[in-house]
Amino acid sequence: MRRREFITLISSAAAAWPLATQAQQPTIPVIGWLHGANPDAYAPMANAFRKSLNQSGYFEIQNVRIEYRWAEGRLERLPELAGDLVRRQVSVIFAGGGAEPALAAKAATSEIPIVFANGVDPIETGLVASLNRPGGNITGITFLINTLGPKELETLHDLQPKGVTAALLNPDLATITSQSDDIQKTAHALGRQIEVFHASTEQEIDRVFASLAEARIAGVVIAANAFFFSRRNQFVGLAARYSIPTVYPWREAVVGGGLVSYGASVTDAYRLAGTYTGRILKGEKSADLPVQQSSNTELVINLKTAKALGITFPQSLLGRADEVIE
Repeated sequence: MRRREFITLISSAAAAWPLATQAQQPTIPVIGWLHGANPDAYAPMANAFRKSLNQSGYFEIQNVRIEYRWAEGRLERLPELAGDLVRRQVSVIFAGGGAEPALAAKAATSEIPIVFANGVDPIETGLVASLNRPGGNITGITFLINTLGPKELETLHDLQPKGVTAALLNPDLATITSQSDDIQKTAHALGRQIEVFHASTEQEIDRVFASLAEARIAGVVIAANAFFFSRRNQFVGLAARYSIPTVYPWREAVVGGGLVSYGASVTDAYRLAGTYTGRILKGEKSADLPVQQSSNTELVINLKTAKALGITFPQSLLGRADEVIE
């Protein structure tokens, strides 16, 4: 071989080495995050999800990427956001903040694995056919927070036994209908009347609380919903302004100054969802992972808020509390 041909051959091989090395680089998996609310309200839950991923060996930016898509309460955007994640060919989709994101993801793809975390019955809403054998490409965590409304009303009754009329504040969503029915039955069993109010915007929430104050309602139960969760500080402020005893389904509202909460741990559900997402990234199939039910419920009481409202918690209620904030 001539010297010039040899040099040309070596130069060509050297130029190809970077391309070959690049081709051998492992592809970093991408998680598509589809959520119905906003990032500020769900920051603790997102952190719990990421920490759970870390325990599975996945660290954001280092060896996994997360593409975040937040609907920020505009649920009509969910199909578009889900479609965008599918076009980007993400490795797995996490859907949180109500049943709507999971339903949008399911409608957008039958191939990409989906992990959901919400408080709605996944069979009733059509997400899965069975908890033990979800089948298809979807599984997840349900904390059934929407079934705890009767317990929240019972908590209000223990707190205000002499009040006759209570209120349930619902978003205007069909997925909450069964919760309203269950609370109505509980109210009848307790010998109480309950009025149902609806709000789906910040302005409507303001108007409802003003109406509750005028009607001298004994107390209000807030329905579990992703939009309501994102507005929990607004609820706490209005309850304080109008001096209305309010029972929440989320601990976070009471930590932020609310009176009392009874509900499931949303943070724990996101932690479990992170574990499932990690297992899928390692090769397990969503169809083989049964839907988990997070049964971690908690009663949280804020005595400082109770004092401001002139309310004394009965000892029986304090004795059952999982956490008392003084």
